[in-house]
Amino acid sequence: MPKTIEHVHWPDAPDLWMPYAPAIKVKGGTTVYLAGVTAAPVYHHHPHRPEEFDKMPRDMGGQARAALENLKRGLEAVGASFADIVTADRFVTDLSDQDALNRVWGEYFGDSKPTTTTVQVVRLATDPRCLVEINAIAVID
Repeated sequence: MPKTIEHVHWPDAPDLWMPYAPAIKVKGGTTVYLAGVTAAPVYHHHPHRPEEFDKMPRDMGGQARAALENLKRGLEAVGASFADIVTADRFVTDLSDQDALNRVWGEYFGDSKPTTTTVQVVRLATDPRCLVEINAIAVID
């Protein structure tokens, strides 16, 4: 059975632009789980070595772009694209930077609108300079 992804909206939903769909219905395909990524290099030492993260951008827009590039590499590794993502969680250290995140998000996702959850956290595990972490679930043919 070929994969279909249906973005589902409430029957009485107002006609507003939103960067996500309230629900998604998937038929067919294979589910792929993508680990959380930040602006840091995906492959780094454990325990962490702070100097490995010195080249990360310091602003939310730059970190969002770097994190989404890391996510893109994971998608490409399984033959997927941003259009295949059905849900994503976004963890940020400061919700006041959400507009910068959403601008970059729109560049990568375009008309594709996965379900999302955005949560403010005190700190991300990779490095205290990380501002955003994104994990996702995709469905591929």
